[in-house]
Amino acid sequence: MIHLRNITKSFGQLQVLKGIDLDIVRGEVVSIVGPSGAGKTTLLQIMGTLDRADSGTVTINGTDISRLGQKALARFRNRQIGFVFQFHQLLPEFTALENVMIPALIGGTSRKEARQRAEELLAFMSLTDRATHKPAELSGGEKQRVAVARALANRPAVVLADEPSGSLDTQNKEELHRLFFRLRDEMQQTFVIVTHDEGLAASADRTIHIVDGRISALPMSDIMPDVAPETENPSPEQQIIKTYLA
Repeated sequence: MIHLRNITKSFGQLQVLKGIDLDIVRGEVVSIVGPSGAGKTTLLQIMGTLDRADSGTVTINGTDISRLGQKALARFRNRQIGFVFQFHQLLPEFTALENVMIPALIGGTSRKEARQRAEELLAFMSLTDRATHKPAELSGGEKQRVAVARALANRPAVVLADEPSGSLDTQNKEELHRLFFRLRDEMQQTFVIVTHDEGLAASADRTIHIVDGRISALPMSDIMPDVAPETENPSPEQQIIKTYLA
């Protein structure tokens, strides 16, 4: 379903990705692991159409995204790709229900249909009684489940998650991980997850190891130093605009 071929990416003189070939099958939970600075997040951003590779091709659901202009790319991103961020990036002035509705409304779905889909997703997440609460009134785990619901609003081909449990305590982290696999089993949802969490990586259907901009065959214990995940935290408004409107 997702095919990456010879993906390279440089920032100035620094080459971050050095020829990545990768295939993702529909219904997989795939983890991407590696030391900080290895190129994991850059690869995820290219896969999510938030950045362009210097060379190579990315094909999602039969569409070569390198051939799309900016407007077509934004429409494709909105419909085909869901995003979950480390710090949830919910818009603070909107309720949980309204946050989940946002991608569908941006995509042109009627308010009635968007609301119905959001209500169904919040029910699946056991958050019906929290639908009218704003993010400040939700726990960390509840916020992240709302963020997962938002990512699923348009029934995307794939959900891309960047350190989704990095800001959660152990109990909420485990609940979020179980949710990903429940969504795979019950909705056949595909996930690609960048993570430093060894438990999540080990339980994924497949683990991709990135070292120095390349896919490595080394075991995770050899390439995962005990370091904290990156904590860059753009404002919710900046992240949502970049993701769904850029």
